[in-house]
Amino acid sequence: MPWTLRIPQADVLGGTVTFLPLEEDADRSVRIQTSNVYQIRLSRSQQEWFMSVSIVCPEHWHADGVVHPTPTWLGEILLARLARWAVGNRPSGFKSTLSLVPIARYSQVYEELKEKYRPMVKVWPEVTDPAKFVFEDVAIATYLLVLWEQERARLGVTERQSFVDLGCGNGLLAHILCSQGHPGRGIDVRRRGIWAMFEAETRLEEGAITPDDRSLFPDADWLIGNHSDELTPWIPVIAARSSYRCRFFVLPCCFFGFVGKYPRRQSQKTQYREYLDFVTEVGQVCGFRVEEDCLRIPSTKRVCLIGASRTYPAAQEAAVDTQRTQYIHSQGGPRGPLQDHKPGPQHASAEPAAPEDPAPVSRDTQTTEAQSAAPEGLAMGAELEPVSRDTRATEAQPTAPEDPAAGAARGLWLPAFQPRERAERVRNCGTLPRDFVNQVVLQVAGLLLGRKHVCPEGASQDQSGKPWNPGGSLSLADVASELDRVTLQRLKRECGGLQTLLRNRHQVFAVRDGRVHLRDWREELSTRATRPGLRRVPDTDAFKTRPCWFFAHHPDGCALPAAHCPFAHGPGELRPAPTRTSRRAGQPPQPVPPESPNSWPEKS
Repeated sequence: MPWTLRIPQADVLGGTVTFLPLEEDADRSVRIQTSNVYQIRLSRSQQEWFMSVSIVCPEHWHADGVVHPTPTWLGEILLARLARWAVGNRPSGFKSTLSLVPIARYSQVYEELKEKYRPMVKVWPEVTDPAKFVFEDVAIATYLLVLWEQERARLGVTERQSFVDLGCGNGLLAHILCSQGHPGRGIDVRRRGIWAMFEAETRLEEGAITPDDRSLFPDADWLIGNHSDELTPWIPVIAARSSYRCRFFVLPCCFFGFVGKYPRRQSQKTQYREYLDFVTEVGQVCGFRVEEDCLRIPSTKRVCLIGASRTYPAAQEAAVDTQRTQYIHSQGGPRGPLQDHKPGPQHASAEPAAPEDPAPVSRDTQTTEAQSAAPEGLAMGAELEPVSRDTRATEAQPTAPEDPAAGAARGLWLPAFQPRERAERVRNCGTLPRDFVNQVVLQVAGLLLGRKHVCPEGASQDQSGKPWNPGGSLSLADVASELDRVTLQRLKRECGGLQTLLRNRHQVFAVRDGRVHLRDWREELSTRATRPGLRRVPDTDAFKTRPCWFFAHHPDGCALPAAHCPFAHGPGELRPAPTRTSRRAGQPPQPVPPESPNSWPEKS
């Protein structure tokens, strides 16, 4: 299998480091991949040091976001980190990347899997970013495969470890592990469309996991929690109670305690570091020897915690489990009667063994509308442009709080625990009534236009030379203070509230550093023309499927002439939207209905 390896070539006197990617072709010949050569330079001018990064052949650069970074990442993220590392002297508080596995073996397996699953990027049916999620799951699977490979070699066994992926999400991680010969399954509260793409040997089950005696997995060697949210602190507990030989791997992301969000307790640490320490503590109380490592994935939350061995012999299981129960209830919120876990036969019959090396076990088995009038100077119109699909994120929320006594009756280890809902609730302002959203947009725009412009020249001019008022800026707090109580209460029920609504109206507003401005599309087009790494502006010749808000509502109209504006100036410029590919596997493409001319907003 061909592989890729990057060799750094340092020129100490010249102050440069050149990274040369070497790749092996099918004939096992090694050559330099010239399209992906880049160089970092450190130079000094008088009393200042400068750092720069350059790409040798930018026109041929190939980026996958993991092994080969994007130019934007090199220029905006890598340089900033290098500068911070160069002047900082504080320890990071984290282990070095891939400290528990051999890097050479990891790189080899990763390259093999990356080539095998690269085609999935083109057919990814979910709304998430395919490049990030495919290559991230490939990297996590690579880490587990190499880790388990080391474990088999250490124990002198050949049977591949079994697993259960709790909160498996899209199921790709479970699919990769199964495809590599590891028996296992993934469980998630909600079925995903991509599941239909996987082979029959990949077992993916829809169901909720609750911490009780019915959610034990005595036949599994490993439990996996990859961004498992509210299940994250419970996975060490479930692993410990499933069997003495069960181990766990968790990659924490969102901060959940045993019941609800994790409350911060130490201001001296970052929230991320504190939460990692909390999950580590849970694993240690459960009797695991917990190790920490950093994965090589395109994510800011990349620290994993591994419980691969126990700190006590199997004969002490009952005593250790009593300590677990006491700890869980000391950390929980409102709770009902204490629910003691009764160790099952998998613990009682376990033979005492060296705690450091557990052998793998074979797998047998509505609301009031805001009624304030439209701000003076703005035309009341009909529909605004729909929210961009890129801004529509969903957040699964826990169910309504349950009576702890009812939870105790169901046998929950901590009765106050609430699993997440099977159906995701969209709370990013995307489901708010359009009339309500339009009213808020008009009101905020009126507030901005009523402010004096920050530039000393006053009102600017559009491209035809006529005056055009870009408005002023207001803090989010100032905007909120001008909205009525009913509107604010309705927005507070959405994730991000007012800020999310304004950000969703990307055509109208720009929100930067906590302040709101009207978006000036003259500056927008100019900036994006000089910075190609930014998100592309819709093409004026092909994508005029939305009306121009400024043309319809701004007292001075649009600052751009119709030929240059990416949005339609009047019904005659509207074009039918292109057919979009269905997000779910097995469904035909769905045409996007065109904007109705009857709903075109008229300017007063």
